Amino acid sequence: MYKTSIAVIGGGPAGLSAAIEAAKAGAQVVLIDENSRPGGQLFKQIHKFFGSKEHKAGVRGIDIGKQLLKEAQELGIEVWLNTEVCGIEQNKLLWAVKNKTESVQLLSERIVLATGAMENSIHFPGWTLPGVMGAGAAQTFINIHRVAPGKKVLMIGSGNVGVIVSYQLLQAGCEVTAIVEASPRLGGYGVHTAKVCRAGVPFYTSHTILRALGENKVEGAVIGRLNDKWEFIPGTEKVFEVDTICIATGLTPLAELAWIAGCKFKYIPELGGFVPLHDENMETTIQGIYVAGDITGIEEASSAMEEGRLAGINAAASLGFYSSKQKEKLCNEVRERLDALRQGPFGKMRRIKKQELITSRREIRCHQQQIV
Repeated sequence: MYKTSIAVIGGGPAGLSAAIEAAKAGAQVVLIDENSRPGGQLFKQIHKFFGSKEHKAGVRGIDIGKQLLKEAQELGIEVWLNTEVCGIEQNKLLWAVKNKTESVQLLSERIVLATGAMENSIHFPGWTLPGVMGAGAAQTFINIHRVAPGKKVLMIGSGNVGVIVSYQLLQAGCEVTAIVEASPRLGGYGVHTAKVCRAGVPFYTSHTILRALGENKVEGAVIGRLNDKWEFIPGTEKVFEVDTICIATGLTPLAELAWIAGCKFKYIPELGGFVPLHDENMETTIQGIYVAGDITGIEEASSAMEEGRLAGINAAASLGFYSSKQKEKLCNEVRERLDALRQGPFGKMRRIKKQELITSRREIRCHQQQIV
């Protein structure tokens, strides 16, 4: 059996940031990731971040990932790759499988869950044909493996993922024939959407995919218009000759480990579904288990890194590696940066919904104390 002060599950932007902050304080940290290298989505993000200097404005996601990895290595953080955590016992004993063959146990005083999110899918006739894939899969093809997923692509979904991946597909030499959005409004930030518009890609709002065409692979796609009740309007079909259909219809927090650990949840559609309740320090309803990143509700990588820092600081402080005064100073700095990220219509909504999680968590804690 292995032992550590803090175990961080998930090596993406939130997990790396949490591990770094905890290690800076002097805590022994083990970072666990099921992939062959840490970094998560950052290594797919070749676009430059925007915002402020504190949020790495003008720096590409892949370069931010490299910076975080370098910092983690310099701090001596122990990293377990190709390792899947399968269970969490009540005493914070983790059960994991390394390299798909070796079963290991890790006893940790504190746990940070930074497990990210998974892509949503939609079902339609032909959705199992080769050539139908998540937008994230297409991004992995072009930005990690340097392989074009197809020549002509239809993108379903106009959120940030849909428009960012569409632009990157164009950069990779693919033709994006159209972006289809069921809502009457486009969902992505204007800065991303504008780039795709300037490239000449048409948007079809209030439309949905009806079916994929082809016998053994995608050879085309049919879309149709929706009325104000989100019902298909017969006679509005449009046919596209494409060999790839990418689906960018949102993300759902990967929260299975939090469920297994016994954390309390709340269903908030705006944050992606069921999300674990947590306080302003990112601690869940299970003492000593913290969360950060998309598991707490879908946001951008910049927010995930700040939440990771909060979780790492507070996990370390709970073990005595920071004084109360040091902890509050560091946490206030992080919260100020988080508040700056959660401005505007998108950010304000997320800030309000995140506050619901904190309020609900407080109510449960008060109820538990009254029972005791």
